[in-house]
Amino acid sequence: MDSRDGHAMSRRQMFRMAGTGLALAVLGAGAVGCGPEEADVSGGGPTPGGDRNGDSFTTPPPGTAPEPLWQADAVDNGVTGPDAMAVIGDLVLVAGDPLVAREITTGKERWSRAGVTTPNARLIVGGGTLYLGSAEYDGDVVGLDPVTGKETWRSRLGKEYDQPRPIAADDRHVYVVAGILEKDFTTPNNVIAAIDTTSGKIAWRERRDAGTEEYGITASVIGGRIAYTDYRENVTVRDTATGRQLWTKKISESNDRHFAVHEDLLILADGRRLRALELAGGKERWSLPTEEFSSFKDPFVLDGVLYASDSVRGMWAVDPGAGKQIWHNEDLLESATSAWQFAKVGDTVYGATEFDEDGGVHAFDATSGRLRWTYNDKTGDSEKWYVVAAGNRLAVRHGKRIYALPAV
Repeated sequence: MDSRDGHAMSRRQMFRMAGTGLALAVLGAGAVGCGPEEADVSGGGPTPGGDRNGDSFTTPPPGTAPEPLWQADAVDNGVTGPDAMAVIGDLVLVAGDPLVAREITTGKERWSRAGVTTPNARLIVGGGTLYLGSAEYDGDVVGLDPVTGKETWRSRLGKEYDQPRPIAADDRHVYVVAGILEKDFTTPNNVIAAIDTTSGKIAWRERRDAGTEEYGITASVIGGRIAYTDYRENVTVRDTATGRQLWTKKISESNDRHFAVHEDLLILADGRRLRALELAGGKERWSLPTEEFSSFKDPFVLDGVLYASDSVRGMWAVDPGAGKQIWHNEDLLESATSAWQFAKVGDTVYGATEFDEDGGVHAFDATSGRLRWTYNDKTGDSEKWYVVAAGNRLAVRHGKRIYALPAV
């Protein structure tokens, strides 16, 4: 082992120790691929990154990130998780107050709505409609046309429930969680309910177990089932037609941001392991451990491959059906902070980092896991980054800015 390998190993051990509270401080990040200087093109002006209206972009030299096609201001109001930004057609929707839709090709603002929903509301889309809890705190759930921003739908659970919050939607239902109001106006218990998106009537509502919370819920609808996790370290699956609970299972870690689905499997990060549970009954199909003193971050399944990073900056590609490792890149410690959210365009996987001023959006070779480049806006802001694929572009959010990068 040469001195360089020895140095990298020492730093990796330090990160593993820091992840378990055994070290006093985490060492700083290594060198990051250079990103472009910040260009003031708010509203959609072109930059050297490419043609803002065209579909072809200039590929930057190896190791060099592309420059943004446009950038604009965004409101940072504390919305977290993958639902803080969404791409619908040729628009990118950015959560906040106001809620804003911009054209992904030019950055031009298509519409803006202030006071339309509650603080920290996630962007829940189903059947071509954006569902939000009413900003009036009147118990209503509203639906907006994401193309125009205009209200097209409204319903409510009833006056005996506190403000309902949409957690998922499909072509038939919007699924909400709401507190059950007691006489003293407290909400110690809550329900999960489905509202028919055609009639606006309640399709079903089920009281959740005592001790469950209304917040920290992440949900997904898959093949006639709704699966969700929460702060209380539970994962639960219900029938979407009746609301009947099919199964629930305790997990060892709070998993409230994102889990992956693949065919008949629900895949989540559970501490040191990635676990695949059968949607039909909750039986564990496979489990994949990471290295000692590290833990997995949120998994994403993109084009039939599961991608996840770990707390010591390892990057994994896994067969989601069998739980077999495809590749494991351990070379990122000196060059990249780990990603928490992923998107894929062509043969490149993009990862967004969090809480590191030297992070940004990483571009990885999907076949080998090799780091191609890192885009960083050089603001020195350690806020979380977000990335969503939008055709041959990437919608990127960081703090109070939103960017479009060419997917090259």
